[in-house]
Parts: sequence; C-alpha cells; structure tokens
Amino acid sequence: MAARLIEVHPQNPQQRLINQCITELNGGGVIAYPTDSSYALGCLLDNKSGIDRIANIRKLDAQHNYTLLCSDLNEISTYARVDNWQFRLLKSATPGPFTFILKASSEAPRRTQNTKKKTIGVRIPNHPVTHQLLANLDAPLLSATLILPNEALPISEPDTILGNIGHQLDMIIDAGACTLEPTTVVDISGDEPVILRQGLGDFSPYMAV
Repeated sequence: MAARLIEVHPQNPQQRLINQCITELNGGGVIAYPTDSSYALGCLLDNKSGIDRIANIRKLDAQHNYTLLCSDLNEISTYARVDNWQFRLLKSATPGPFTFILKASSEAPRRTQNTKKKTIGVRIPNHPVTHQLLANLDAPLLSATLILPNEALPISEPDTILGNIGHQLDMIIDAGACTLEPTTVVDISGDEPVILRQGLGDFSPYMAV
C-alpha cells in the first residue's frame, strides 16, 4: 500500500493536517517530510521498527549518525551532552540548515547513536511545517536525509518520493519542493568545530563562537 500524501501549506501549515501527521507518528508510522534543506525520513525515537525501516530504505550501517530534530535547545540538552561553548554555538547557529554531532547523553537510545563514537546528530530546522510539527509533537523526531542508496543528491519532490519509495512509507508531507542540498554537518563533539560535510548553509561565521 502506498503512503498517504498530505498537502500542507508551506508557510501556514493547517493544524488539522499537522494533527494527522502526529497521529501517524504516534501510531508507529514512518514519514517523509520537508525541512529547510531537503526532504527527510522520520519516526519517533522509541519506534524500533521505524528506525529499522529507515535504515533499510537508506541502507545505513551501525556507524551512521541519525539526527534528532528538536524543537529547541532544551530538547537537545536532554539527548546530547552540551558544554558551555557548544551551547553558545548552537544558540547562535540555530534554527538553520546545520546538523551538529555531539556526544550522546544517557537519555539517547543506543540504536540512535554511532556505536563506536557514542555520538548523535542534532538539529533545529528552520521550516514552518517542521517547526509546527515538532512543537505539537513535544518530542524529537529521529531523522535521516532522504538520499537513496547510490544517489548523490536527496529527493526534492513529494511526487518523486511517492513514486520511488511510497510503498515503504506511511505518510508523505507535501509542502512543495525542497532544495537538492542536505544540511552542513558539523562535529562539535571535540574541542572545536569540524565540518564533516559541506551542504546548504555557510557555517564560517560561527567557527569562532
């Protein structure tokens, strides 16, 4: 059965449709949704089968850093260990198209962490639909960029998502096309920021924070 495609206004998302998305997630669903960079796959943190489904779609191994999409810095601090300088950097660079790698806290489920480094990816997106979804969900969304195996770029069109992997998803939030660029990934788990992947967003202004 193909995923349900829900058309949501990209700037003023309808609350009743956001509520349907939340119901799907709370019921164990895996969704594709828009961000300020590209489309992504997501499910709730405690949804083990959902995480396995995302890993299967993306063909991810145990060393992959999943990303927790969070509504604010307090939520990030629950699942990641954040020192003072890291907090200042996060405060200045969020919301935005950056994924940050941090040491996982005891609250972060093991299956969401890089098994060797014990790190986790976190981010606060700057997209009205995702922002409203996270605010109403009152929990982080476990996420992975929607880049299919052997592809260099993410899928940017909801109809293409439906055609390619609709049978592997429960819901697709259609808020129009996103960019073809994933986030810029910055490792701040050490003593200073290290850019692991240059994507959408210029991180250079924050390097000295």
